[in-house]
Amino acid sequence: MSDALRLAGVHKRFGETPIIRGVDLAVAPGERHAIIGPNGAGKSTLFNLISGRYTPSEGEIALHGKRISGLAPHQINRRGLSRSFQITNLFQNMTVFENLRCSLLWAHGYKYSFWHLVGRQAALNEAAEQWLERLGLTARRDVLASLLTYAEQRTLEIGTTIAGGADVILLDEPTAGMGLAERDHTMAMISEVTRDKTLLMVEHDMGVVFELADRISVLVYGQIIASDTPEAIRANAAVQEAYLGEAH
Repeated sequence: MSDALRLAGVHKRFGETPIIRGVDLAVAPGERHAIIGPNGAGKSTLFNLISGRYTPSEGEIALHGKRISGLAPHQINRRGLSRSFQITNLFQNMTVFENLRCSLLWAHGYKYSFWHLVGRQAALNEAAEQWLERLGLTARRDVLASLLTYAEQRTLEIGTTIAGGADVILLDEPTAGMGLAERDHTMAMISEVTRDKTLLMVEHDMGVVFELADRISVLVYGQIIASDTPEAIRANAAVQEAYLGEAH
């Protein structure tokens, strides 16, 4: 079985400045993989390369064995990869239900359809209702996204990222800015809704990383210095020196 996601010799330069410097990474189908590293390590740049916002200067990125590097973000999404962002991206003047329904349109075959009235599409609307329940947002169904709490907005964005049917999910700091109770709720939700999917996440909270991840890769100055199980990463002296430090 091929890797769900594979990066081979990936570099990214902006002008003469190297940001990503020869990253090799393999994520197995169904694996929950975390990328950690200090600020400025290149984690967001790496996510932008995988999701198509940037094109690698060198190297190749493959999804389920097929090259995706150089494709536009929407083309990569339609091949089965979806991502969330550090800064919440929602339709702020649409309700929670409408945001979720929008995320389901392509997967339900509506594509570039201008003659369907979505309010009359029973299967589509039922799927959106089911996602409301899975995310714990049923009581907020008709609330505008702009009026949700920060944690609720993050939950909705994660939901819209996953609801479209992609089987490889990228989450960029999904619990950033949350209190302990909100973080624990979000972790439980992510664990449930990404079941049977491949998850790659960037996260600074080590509690979240060690709780959710099957494997962890450590990115420092654009290079992966270690990639292993959480237990092995904890014990890795180079990782402790480069990232975890005294907090370890």
